[in-house]
Amino acid sequence: MQCMGTQRPVARTSCFRATAPRVQRLAAPKSRSSGCVVLAAATAVKTVVIGTRGSPLALAQAYLTRDLLKENFPELQEEGAIQINIIKTTGDKILGQPLSDIGGKGLFTREIDDALLDGRVDIAVHSMKDVPTYLPEGTILPCNLPREDVRDVFISKVAKDLSELPAGSVVGSASLRRQAQILNRYPHLKTRLRKLDEGACQGTMLALAGLKRLDMTEHISRIIPLDEMLPAVSQGAIGIACRTGDEPMEKYLAKLNHEETRLAIVCERSFLMALDGSCRTPIAGYARKGEDGQLHFDGFIATVDGKQVLTCKRTGGFNEADAIKVGQEAGAEIKAQAGPEFFKW
Repeated sequence: MQCMGTQRPVARTSCFRATAPRVQRLAAPKSRSSGCVVLAAATAVKTVVIGTRGSPLALAQAYLTRDLLKENFPELQEEGAIQINIIKTTGDKILGQPLSDIGGKGLFTREIDDALLDGRVDIAVHSMKDVPTYLPEGTILPCNLPREDVRDVFISKVAKDLSELPAGSVVGSASLRRQAQILNRYPHLKTRLRKLDEGACQGTMLALAGLKRLDMTEHISRIIPLDEMLPAVSQGAIGIACRTGDEPMEKYLAKLNHEETRLAIVCERSFLMALDGSCRTPIAGYARKGEDGQLHFDGFIATVDGKQVLTCKRTGGFNEADAIKVGQEAGAEIKAQAGPEFFKW
């Protein structure tokens, strides 16, 4: 006769991960014939594991997600109910180079998606501008948090605005979108992949959203108006993915979702998909709900040197079907204007 009954494993679902089971001795009488003692597993602490990059901005976004989950779901307010798993991505390993030189989209999401699919994390928090237009099979992205300010900012120790920089001044930026718009408006300037603190440039451009989330807005020289510089597709938006069919996680994310932001992102990503855009193409797009309740979209593509610029404007109903349609039609329109040779650089 076996003296210790086999302990049943703690059940695991797709949205919760059990901690190492704690085993407690029950007040059961010993069997005189066998001396057996019955053991049972205590209730395991349930946790939701958030996957994220380890950069300061990525962690700020993961902490925001954690705090929103705690605010909205009492069962996640217990100590240890939410864990954050930092995952190093390919993009984190190859810093200091333009994305266009090292593989483009997916560099900051691939390893996190892998962790989501194999169950190491339960939800994945992404900057939406890093997310490819095609999601990995087995994942969905049903949630966007309220969008932060989409505008870009100019930072300089020697000027308050790009217009104040003398001819030949260098503006540091790794973004082809920003470079093209700077060179189109200020052809007397130069753009390079340089950091302001390296002393090799007289100014730099960054996203206002990131500076706000990191509480670093005191460094801003000027916020660039949207009529001077359109943002990247999905700039300022946070997306949260989970596994397809993971109903408990979908319930959590549905509560956090900001539908106005989600529909705007759907439109912008439809535009990007229609253009088949990559990180080698300066593309900008901005969708939003207007005061009239309609969806308004502005699109932009350019050559890297900023000498050729094409723009488009579209409006439609503020719903998912129209958001997709507006983005697709805007992409088709601007692609037709450009012609096939426009994208060959």
